[in-house]
Amino acid sequence: MSNRSITLTDSLYEYMNDVSLREPPLLLALREETSELTQRSMQIAPEQGQFMALVARLIGARRCLEVGVFTGYSSLATALALPDDGRIVACDVSEEWTSVARRYWKRAGVEHKIDLRLAPATRTLDALLAQGQAGTFDFAFIDADKTNYLEYYERTLALLRTGGLVLVDNTLWSGRVADPEIADADTVALRHFNEVLHRDERVDLSLLPLGDGLTLARKRG
Repeated sequence: MSNRSITLTDSLYEYMNDVSLREPPLLLALREETSELTQRSMQIAPEQGQFMALVARLIGARRCLEVGVFTGYSSLATALALPDDGRIVACDVSEEWTSVARRYWKRAGVEHKIDLRLAPATRTLDALLAQGQAGTFDFAFIDADKTNYLEYYERTLALLRTGGLVLVDNTLWSGRVADPEIADADTVALRHFNEVLHRDERVDLSLLPLGDGLTLARKRG
């Protein structure tokens, strides 16, 4: 028993995944390919992908948003959890990284579920709002440039239905958000983002020590 979250040692982290992680072979292959990239730290942890898929199933998600695709691990994990008529609007600006994602979406048979928009995410989200799609999405995941998190969050929240859920990655930022001596732009932006969400009465809120910190915000009615 404990009155605070447990600290994960390397051996406990390995045990946790040994007894709970059910990573499909294609997700494992994608993770291994991404691990060869210089930017490999941008990929989410496999247990986070599994958690996201579980949450998508729990809320019966059909229409999803993703801001920041990278090589496609999170979008693939989510797409595999959606029904066949489920759809993800995925926002990114990199043709190079998303070309990897496209290969794996195709191999998994889920490419028809994913609408990749290669453009600044604010432009894509604004276009969806202009098309009258506010309040029509069930689930969203934000994992992109940190200084624009609030811009993405506000637009995403407008696009979510009541009861819809947005997940936001990197909100603990390897602990840097808790160190007042660290004042680079990304850390300051994430610290401010966390403070804003803490005060946001439009959502129910939880911040989990999963991966690099995962915030869950459920849109209230």
